[in-house]
Amino acid sequence: MEDFRTKINKRGDQMIKLGVNSVLFGGYDFDTAAKYIALSGYDGLEISAIKGMCEHLVPDDWRSQEKQLKETMEKYNLEFLATEVASLDEERLLKAFEAAQALGIPVVNVGPSGKSNNEEDMKQLVERLNRLAEKAEPYNISLCIKAHVGAVMFNTPSTTHIMDSVNSKAFGIDMDPSHIYRSGEQPEDALPKVINKVKHIHIRDCLGRQHGPGAPANQACGRGDIDLYSYLAVLTEHNYDGPVNLEVIGALNLSLAEVAIIAAESYGYLNACLKKLGAR
Repeated sequence: MEDFRTKINKRGDQMIKLGVNSVLFGGYDFDTAAKYIALSGYDGLEISAIKGMCEHLVPDDWRSQEKQLKETMEKYNLEFLATEVASLDEERLLKAFEAAQALGIPVVNVGPSGKSNNEEDMKQLVERLNRLAEKAEPYNISLCIKAHVGAVMFNTPSTTHIMDSVNSKAFGIDMDPSHIYRSGEQPEDALPKVINKVKHIHIRDCLGRQHGPGAPANQACGRGDIDLYSYLAVLTEHNYDGPVNLEVIGALNLSLAEVAIIAAESYGYLNACLKKLGAR
């Protein structure tokens, strides 16, 4: 155990902590994901609980996983920075809140529903988020949601509407520059408009402004068209001190070497940017 920690250079407290959503390693077990995330240099990880995509954390069965998950994180000297459930299903989220509290996970991430520019869908999302955020409060966690291309919450105006409509202290924004960029905005210009409610950052790069994020390799930070340095500069100017988790999707069939390269390359880019900005 100590030998492994020595090899990866034990990480101390950082102003901004870097992690990886374990969905990148969705084709591998959690121990393998944690090992290679640690070897890439990250402070922690976001454990994926996305049904049908990657369930390293299974909300329906989290109690049977608890001991092993804690031991794995201790073995690789990593912190739980978040979990992504994605779904807005209340029963599933309540189980995820319990798991998060037990495992020391500070943030539970979800995605929006509905279609862009649909008033009824927006009304339903606001009602659901108010109810879910209120239920999250006793667990001392943050329930965060991010804009998604094509969903009812998809850009800065729809995000600020949600911010103004959900008042729970447990509620926060997960600001993903990739979705904002692909919705036609510049993330570094959009961030100041939502920063006061930002509690989590999903980050990845992309080529072009198409609907999807593109091939997994092109989601590695620094390979695409997004001005991530300027985005991180705005983040640090506003003294953000929450987690920044790399989220790369579509990698299920990639080799372990391929996903590890994406993780390591992105860490090098993000760590260098944040060091230049004085945030690490």
